[in-house]
Amino acid sequence: MQLSRARVKVPPHKDSISSDETVDYIVTGAVDDLVKIWSFRNDKLELKHKLEGHSLGVVSVAINTEGTTCASSSLDSSLRLWDLATGEKVGSIEVGPVDIWTVAFSPDDKFIISGSHSGKINLYGVESGKQEQTLDTRGKFTLSIAYSPDGKYIASGAIDGIINIFDVASGKLVHTLEGHAMPIRSLCFSPDSQLLLTASDDGHMKLYDVQHANVAGTLSGHASWVLSVAFSPDNQHFVSSSSDHTVKVWELATRQCVHTFNEHSDQVWGVKYNPDANKILSVSEDRAINVYDCPV
Repeated sequence: MQLSRARVKVPPHKDSISSDETVDYIVTGAVDDLVKIWSFRNDKLELKHKLEGHSLGVVSVAINTEGTTCASSSLDSSLRLWDLATGEKVGSIEVGPVDIWTVAFSPDDKFIISGSHSGKINLYGVESGKQEQTLDTRGKFTLSIAYSPDGKYIASGAIDGIINIFDVASGKLVHTLEGHAMPIRSLCFSPDSQLLLTASDDGHMKLYDVQHANVAGTLSGHASWVLSVAFSPDNQHFVSSSSDHTVKVWELATRQCVHTFNEHSDQVWGVKYNPDANKILSVSEDRAINVYDCPV
């Protein structure tokens, strides 16, 4: 199960006297071939749309920076674009006979990037609907992918534990990191684009200095695979989820775990912060979406 989130402003109704209110949208994808859009408002989670169109399981979902469009990739080798507000399909990307995996939007929303079984990273134009560029890791199956918030770097994690960082402007591979020996299930950049956080089946997470490719920290605490990691928008904390059924909150400055949530009964596939950094969301094999008050 995959998870993404966005925030949008909802205009007031004619009979309303309140100002615009904001709604958090949560998007999930799963092996039932469906993409689901949920709204989270006033501490209530409500299913808004069931998006049908994929013929096999949904591997990854991502929301653009504007919070208007969702992208979904599937085992059927298709990449689809959806309008978050209406639930309508607004586009398809021609990917050809490629097994696409994790997807992410570029910070300017002009491109969608995707990893693949071949190890190649493909950049697709949102407007053109076609492949615009390919970055070759010369490696194995790319499980995870991330675009730095400043738009300068793309990082990928492979099934053999290798992490590659590309310079977007030149398209060149600038760093290869070999700190993990097992698959990289998730990776993400810090909000200031200075650090890269990686999560692996070896049960560990690592922080890397992006510019110099130095290890800035190794974090242990999960009893099994680390499946998902995400930075807090305030750049002071990050969160992780694992097949040990837990969600953990970490303090960046001390590299210490400051809280553990044990509410799930099965492996936790995805975890995210909301834009205000006061809520944490998680999705699990137990088919639950949990929303937590941020403990710090």
